[in-house]
Amino acid sequence: MVKKPTKGIKSGKASGRGYRDLTVKVKTARGRKLSSKLWLERQLNDPYVARARAEGYRGRAAFKIMELDDKYGFLVPGARVVDLGCAPGGWIQVAAPRINALGEAEKKPQGRIIGVDLQEVEPIAGAEIHVLDFLSEGADDRIKAWLDGEADVVMSDMAAASSGHKQTDHLRIIALCEAAAELAFDVLAPGGTFVAKVLAGGAEGTLQKQLKTHFTKVANVKPGASRSDSSEKFVVAQGFRGRGDD
Repeated sequence: MVKKPTKGIKSGKASGRGYRDLTVKVKTARGRKLSSKLWLERQLNDPYVARARAEGYRGRAAFKIMELDDKYGFLVPGARVVDLGCAPGGWIQVAAPRINALGEAEKKPQGRIIGVDLQEVEPIAGAEIHVLDFLSEGADDRIKAWLDGEADVVMSDMAAASSGHKQTDHLRIIALCEAAAELAFDVLAPGGTFVAKVLAGGAEGTLQKQLKTHFTKVANVKPGASRSDSSEKFVVAQGFRGRGDD
């Protein structure tokens, strides 16, 4: 049973430190590759992994969206949210209470959150989750039908499967982010927000140009919860102007 996340915790007030004071070393077992050993060692010693486990979140990525929302304030009560590639559901776990998806805050508007992914995702209270390829034809219309209107926020923590080649992986994730942005242009209401993971590397110029055309403010941020050795960053585009005629 998943432990209910602690309410009211702000990412800026807790860095993830304090959950593990000793460094864990993993012995090389027969059949275990060195890369697997190093990954497991990093997981065991990652304070955000420990914090996620302690607070009932489905992954350390939950703290990234916490930090971004704490800074930019797009997950507000009453917001209509779409989470693309939502598995395993950590971002939804954070968003649902912040938008009042369960209606627990009686004097505040109740929000809605739709999660979509290629695979089935274990249900999360307050969210509606669908199996959908967001790249498929008509995906935008299906999402708006499920949401019963336009979205206030489209967010994505998706990453393409790693090829092991840094440049190729960079191009793949930028292409994925561009596709997510295109869907956001179709489903966002005026004034809406688009949040997505990208990789720093110099190939995102076209994406940045598109976002600056369609939004009044575009910020590029590396949350503290992102690993220091990772090239990932997040783009937060706010104040959607509308698609217009492109």
